[in-house]
Amino acid sequence: MMMRAAVGLWVLSAVICVSRGHHYFVHGNVKTVQDAVVDDSTDSISLVNNANKGFSFRLYRKLAAHADTQGQNIFFSPFCVSTALAALSVGAQGQTYRQLFSGLGFKSSLLTQTDVDQAFQVFLQRANNTSQEDSSEGTAMFVANRFKPKPKFLQTLKRSYFTDGFNVDFTKATESADTINKYMEEKTNGKIDKLVEDLDPNTVLYLISYIYYKGKWAIPFDPELTEQDDFNVDKNTKVPVLMMNLEYSFYTYHDDKLKTTVLQLLFNSSYSMLLMLPDVMATLENAICPNLVTKWLKAMRPRRYNLYIPKFSIETSYNLNDVLSEMGMTGMFHGGANLRGISERQGLAVSNVVHQATLDVDETGATASAATGLGIERLAVIQVSVLKFNRPFMVIIERNTKEIFFLGKIINPTI
Repeated sequence: MMMRAAVGLWVLSAVICVSRGHHYFVHGNVKTVQDAVVDDSTDSISLVNNANKGFSFRLYRKLAAHADTQGQNIFFSPFCVSTALAALSVGAQGQTYRQLFSGLGFKSSLLTQTDVDQAFQVFLQRANNTSQEDSSEGTAMFVANRFKPKPKFLQTLKRSYFTDGFNVDFTKATESADTINKYMEEKTNGKIDKLVEDLDPNTVLYLISYIYYKGKWAIPFDPELTEQDDFNVDKNTKVPVLMMNLEYSFYTYHDDKLKTTVLQLLFNSSYSMLLMLPDVMATLENAICPNLVTKWLKAMRPRRYNLYIPKFSIETSYNLNDVLSEMGMTGMFHGGANLRGISERQGLAVSNVVHQATLDVDETGATASAATGLGIERLAVIQVSVLKFNRPFMVIIERNTKEIFFLGKIINPTI
């Protein structure tokens, strides 16, 4: 019986630092991003971005509904997952391609693969070329020494998905795993050093998608005001947390229908964090969608609050095979997968789609900051409301209200 070659698709998103490598498996005259700049106001860019937003909440609901995530924190980068799957779709054909394209929310009647590739090129270029922000996004590919992907596939990934490429010998499972792990350890400053533990020697390709964002609060919290407090995981469970405190004028909105308070915390950049505090989490989870988030952002008004949010650090890890299959993307996982855009070799299939993410929230955001804004005196006549995130809440990290990079639910900030 012939062993099937395995294509491992790993998605890594975290608060990590990734720099572009210098060794590529693509050679020759390849267009650079600057040669094909696409205006992000074009219809195709908007369509892809809207599809990405819709995919974000569909994927969130699937993760929230899975038994292995019940009662757990949820945190992931939908943008990172869609980037990896869009890159994979470059090499897919037939039914496998149609399932990927449709599962990501792209309508073939309105978008071509070239449209999608150019859109992701713009998204990734925007992050990597913004000098005043500490962010980086892209992909990396590890290819078996004797496996020769099609030049067009390689060129498209390098041009549109910022792919760094490396050749490895997957028959030496330990050595090739060490190579991948060392690469990721370097890119994450040692934060993630065991991305790969077991490698099938039949693996011919690993595709990793990463996203990094390290932000500083526009108005940092004063560490001297951080004190221990209780976080109500549920009606019967309380856990001690370090609660940060800041009194300031924040943009907020209260959704009366969903009984949810929405707070926008600005980073010292084009990014911001939305925190959503519902009376009933299920009510918010069932209703949240791109249009609702847009409505909140437009309706927000500044209001002074004495704000309390927990200081925490969480890590999550998911195998997305079942979730993506439930979303209609089944064909890439079995022997009938059509990945002939990668290679004419028979029997290629995706073995795993694995996603990892981390979120660290502290007084500065993620790095030391000299931003001003603290120490504003209170006037005795002003009545300041207290807003305390001391029970489960949802979180979104977005950029310029256009792109959702991270999405999650914090049930217990201590785990």
